[in-house]
Amino acid sequence: MDEKALNLLFREARSHNGFLEKPVDTAMLMALYELLKMGPTSANCSPLRIIFLRTQEAKARLLPALSPGNVDKALSAPVVAVLAHDIHFYRRAAQLFPHRPEMYDSFAADAQLAETTAFRNGTLQGAYLMMAARSLGLDCGPMSGFDEAMVNQLFFPHGDVRVNFLCNLGYGDASKVFSRLPRLAFSDACSIQ
Repeated sequence: MDEKALNLLFREARSHNGFLEKPVDTAMLMALYELLKMGPTSANCSPLRIIFLRTQEAKARLLPALSPGNVDKALSAPVVAVLAHDIHFYRRAAQLFPHRPEMYDSFAADAQLAETTAFRNGTLQGAYLMMAARSLGLDCGPMSGFDEAMVNQLFFPHGDVRVNFLCNLGYGDASKVFSRLPRLAFSDACSIQ
């Protein structure tokens, strides 16, 4: 990967708080998913489920669940992705792990193991979504300020799927990006043993 790509994905990538009035079409969202789905998950469990909110009506359903500081961000975004995880991902064993579908039996037998695995791998896939979005020229604004129970009730009322986080997608308004905050040094965050 060249320096330009590394800058795009990491060094110059920013969380966006406002977006330009430029739509994100269905073809772009499909291309985004086709990239992110290729990232690895444990035992190929692929628990991520996404609802892309594009219309004002769809976003209006979400607004009561958002913390006040996230309302304008969501309204300005062409798309708000509701990223969730399917706690019963193991029901797709024959599709996702066809060479050894019985490996998923342990998830079916242990709800806590299934939930932890779904959350962990769904989070990983959410990160893939942001990297894929950036690689396709979209900007991201991940958000965690929302009422989790309300979002689940609004969008996942059956309880099989649970929200993890939200991510605004579109073409960012550079004038609304905050100054970059410091990051930890290697010696503060890492050890080698």
